[in-house]
Amino acid sequence: VAIDNRTGHIMAMVGGANFVRSQFNRVTQAQRQVGSLFKPFVYTAAIDRGYTADSILDDSPASFVAGPNQPPYEPRNYDREYVGPISIRDALAQSRNVPVIRLMDALGPRQVIGYARRMGITSPLPEFLSVAIGAAEATLLEITSAYSAFPNQGVRMTPLPILEVLDREGNVIEQHRPEAHEALRADTAYIMTNLLQGVVQRGTAASAAALNWPLGGKTGTTDDYTDAWFVGFDPDITVGIWVGYDQKRPIGNNQTGTSAALPIWREVMARWIETRREQGDPPTFERPGNVVTVDKEDGEEVFIAGTEPERQAN
Repeated sequence: VAIDNRTGHIMAMVGGANFVRSQFNRVTQAQRQVGSLFKPFVYTAAIDRGYTADSILDDSPASFVAGPNQPPYEPRNYDREYVGPISIRDALAQSRNVPVIRLMDALGPRQVIGYARRMGITSPLPEFLSVAIGAAEATLLEITSAYSAFPNQGVRMTPLPILEVLDREGNVIEQHRPEAHEALRADTAYIMTNLLQGVVQRGTAASAAALNWPLGGKTGTTDDYTDAWFVGFDPDITVGIWVGYDQKRPIGNNQTGTSAALPIWREVMARWIETRREQGDPPTFERPGNVVTVDKEDGEEVFIAGTEPERQAN
């Protein structure tokens, strides 16, 4: 599904492989585990509450109390390895599981789920730590619409599949206008957009960097490779891809969001970018006035004013 960030208009939608065989629309009706697509909601809650892209998390073995008569919850990273101290930027780019679950625990699941709700996730979200790495379900339309708030300065537009309905004489019977929801502060949305650009520039979606365009997004993979996701955006549109079977079964060994969903997204975006290039220079992500850039040894980092370290570039 492709959504116009500023209006919510659904620009394209493919709900299945063959409409004659199945009228079930997997974009709007299929509830599937979202995997790591949920992680940005945890980081959004953190950034909104004073954490920065530079904040250090702990990527080491962890054990959490799961409840009476339950074994402890001991999450693991995808690669079964741990790197120790890691910044929020790198933890998101590399899609590390343990640091984001520790962060969910520190913030409180209720708080994080509140942010997902504000961003348009209406599907059930239990207050469990495992939700941080995608144990809960949502539709592709829900999650794509939620992501569209990041490049749109924190404003999420209700997805609009129909603009108007006319009768045979051309009289307007129904009309649908864009409906805006203030999901996030503009500065928080910009920092998250910048972090999700990092996923494309040097993270799990690095193959999309070859498109040479302002892009951000996130891969998602569920256990046993039953669902592969990629949701990404440029300043104008957000495109979500889900790959899977109707019955929850593996789509193939090592069929992650990176290997199964991202190539489809790249192909769709390449066509879009080709059209946009003909219209002039690439669009830019609008930067709020209270976001500052700080020089670091390994490059630059963006901060909401007041959260930055002392050495400031501009």
